[in-house]
Amino acid sequence: MALLTADAKGVFVISVTPFDEAGAIDTRSLDSVTDFYFDKGADGLTILGMMGEAPKLTQAESRAVAAQVIKRAGDKPVVVGVSAPGLAAIGELSAAVMDMGAAGVMVAPPSSLKTDAQIVAYYHQVASVVGPGVPIVLQDFPLATGVHIAPSVIGQIASDLEQVVMLKHEDWPGLEKISALRRAEQAGQRRLSILCGNGALFLPEEMGRGADGAMTGFGYPEMLAQVVALAGAGEMTRAQDLFDIYLPLVRYEQQPGAGLAVRKHVLARRGAIACSAVRAPGAGLSTSALSEVERLMERQDQRLAALA
Repeated sequence: MALLTADAKGVFVISVTPFDEAGAIDTRSLDSVTDFYFDKGADGLTILGMMGEAPKLTQAESRAVAAQVIKRAGDKPVVVGVSAPGLAAIGELSAAVMDMGAAGVMVAPPSSLKTDAQIVAYYHQVASVVGPGVPIVLQDFPLATGVHIAPSVIGQIASDLEQVVMLKHEDWPGLEKISALRRAEQAGQRRLSILCGNGALFLPEEMGRGADGAMTGFGYPEMLAQVVALAGAGEMTRAQDLFDIYLPLVRYEQQPGAGLAVRKHVLARRGAIACSAVRAPGAGLSTSALSEVERLMERQDQRLAALA
């Protein structure tokens, strides 16, 4: 499997981790959802992320999930989230997944970082512990981490560490950050691939600002692939029209604490996974919520049929 580079584009879907009703990893569904994402147009996958319920997995489970997905993905790139409170755990899991054939690792900053200098120093430490030549994705998600990374700090990290090749952009509001980074690159700063998260809520605008694609999840990954492809071809009106059809369900998924259950329900309804269970602690959807999701899916299908 090829290593991740700063030229990476397209859609790297944040994969869910499927469980059965008892909370055990459903290995059969892990294969089927991996196939599903690629069949729907994903260019790569990102596993063991926050929406992959990584903090709920044991170290042994994390390795087992990574090994199975990387093998199933074949020649498609798989990025593995290795964020952890300590550098030793990051180094250990990074070494394991890179030996398995991962394309790179993703690391979010710990909430203890308070200054620009601390943030830069931390990524120097990460680069040292994962080792030379291991591609790193910098996950910039201040709503979850509480760490705000200015464009100039991202630029400093990019300048210092060539193995940092991608920014997973999840600042909110963050469109100006994308523009600032692209302006800096035009002025000579080293280019990073920018793939965007936030559940794709701002995907058309992010593509318009210069993002290279998406690194997020959604129950309809084909929308992500189609919008990114249309925007990349300069067909922004068609990209927006298509995105608008899916927007009600994208919006519904943004509910804190419920979004993953919504996504898993949709994936189960579409046959990608056998069970929509969220591992404890984590709740499923109420009867009312299930009815709302079903109504949104039905309306979405009707609008897609009309567009065709």
